[in-house]
Amino acid sequence: MAELLSGIEQLAPVEALKASFWVYPLVNAAHIAAIGTLFACVMLMDFAALGVHRRLASAGAVQLLRPVALSAFGVAVATGLLLFSVRATEYAVNPAFRLKLLLIVLAGLNFLLFTRTDPPPRTTATVSLVLWCCVLLAGRFIGFL
Repeated sequence: MAELLSGIEQLAPVEALKASFWVYPLVNAAHIAAIGTLFACVMLMDFAALGVHRRLASAGAVQLLRPVALSAFGVAVATGLLLFSVRATEYAVNPAFRLKLLLIVLAGLNFLLFTRTDPPPRTTATVSLVLWCCVLLAGRFIGFL
């Protein structure tokens, strides 16, 4: 596994990403923007499901925000893979990174449950809020461990 991760770090596009003064910060900024967009959409969909605000019609909010959230998730994954590739061997053993990935998988499974019910159950929305907050926290701890 270490050889594979080291090989990823040595790929030409990854080397170019590391060497560029502009590209890495732009990829990082895109990752943060995608996460912010995803998190905002998730919060609004969950708040709609929880009935937090009467002006958020549950079905309408989810129908409007779901494609935005999925697009933001796709951008976050793509940019996250690029950021991971720069230090793949370090990140692969980082406990915060591993926890973040596990929480994302759990949030994804919860999202599947969320989308299978109409209206989404309050429990699923609450779990979603907790999981995505934990994903954010785990992501912030990656650089400190």
